[in-house]
Amino acid sequence: METWDIESVIESILFVSGEPVAIARIAAVLSASESDVESAAKRLGDRYSFDRRGIRLVRVEDTLQLCSSPEYADYIRLALETRKAPTLSQPALEVLAIVEYFQPATRAFVEQIRGVDSSYTVGLLQDRGFIVSAGRLPVPGRPMLYNTTALFLRTFGLESLGDLPELPEIANSEDGRESIIKAISALQSQDCLDSDIPEERDEQ
Repeated sequence: METWDIESVIESILFVSGEPVAIARIAAVLSASESDVESAAKRLGDRYSFDRRGIRLVRVEDTLQLCSSPEYADYIRLALETRKAPTLSQPALEVLAIVEYFQPATRAFVEQIRGVDSSYTVGLLQDRGFIVSAGRLPVPGRPMLYNTTALFLRTFGLESLGDLPELPEIANSEDGRESIIKAISALQSQDCLDSDIPEERDEQ
């Protein structure tokens, strides 16, 4: 199959799907190697960016997806009469950042760094698909462990957890919270949020 044909097929599959599609699945459909699909997808994505098109091709771990360009989000909302998705609050961003850097992480570990009860916010992030339970820690009480999800990566424009900014080594809880807050500032991409996030509150 010609290079241009591969790119066109990838574009068609992703357009119709509307959801992330595994690179391996596309490769199987095309009877091509995964590296060929990855190369074709990169060329297609680069062309979208260079031409300032209204869509972007994004990679999240081992999947590909077509998304609207964030700079045109306001026009999309006006045309479709949708309201702007609420941004994540600072407490939610702190919890999310701790989980992403130290996953799998327990709620107790999150609260140790933040210094405040975070049960409501952990539950909210789980309900909205940003974090997911990942089993239990084999210690007395068997606390739940949490990981971030593909939605988290897609929301913050990351292909994988390897793209996270480096986090300085934490000496104590207070230093840790400061480092987490700095990491949040480097990651925030609020206009990409695609789920309704109610106002968060921390339980005291």
